[in-house]
Amino acid sequence: MLLDGDVWAAKFRDFQTEAWRLETLPQYLVPQEAEEFAAFKDGARYPGPYEDSWIQMVRTRDVGRVHIVSRPLSDYLRFEFERYYQHQAPAGEDIRILDITERENPLPDVQDFWMFDHSTIVLMHYRSDGKQISRELYEGDPAPFIEYQRIAKAESVPFLEYVKE
Repeated sequence: MLLDGDVWAAKFRDFQTEAWRLETLPQYLVPQEAEEFAAFKDGARYPGPYEDSWIQMVRTRDVGRVHIVSRPLSDYLRFEFERYYQHQAPAGEDIRILDITERENPLPDVQDFWMFDHSTIVLMHYRSDGKQISRELYEGDPAPFIEYQRIAKAESVPFLEYVKE
């Protein structure tokens, strides 16, 4: 089942205990970010803080992610860190970084996904350049994804700790 529009938005509105994401790409081509990303590459900076519906949600709900990265960070990752993560983490989102620059990736070949309440898995499909193709409701056993989450959390560090280094 492909997810879009209200069906996709409902996943964030209706989860009960946790929404969690694994991010594996060095770049995501998000049309809504194109102008801000171009400005960032031209030197614009985003000091924040800001308030939006995502920040409001992470202040009151259990939302987290692990992003697998390697250095040097891509322009997009530097943008994402500054524009989003540095504001979302202090607001309550459990953002963690799994840096594989000098180590083996503990989750090779695992694709991006969202997991809701340890039971609903949404596979995120992207082209190699980071443009999203689709979101697909996974209808199999969620146990492997729960294990991926456990590994990702155990092998990563909190975002705010990562950027201090």
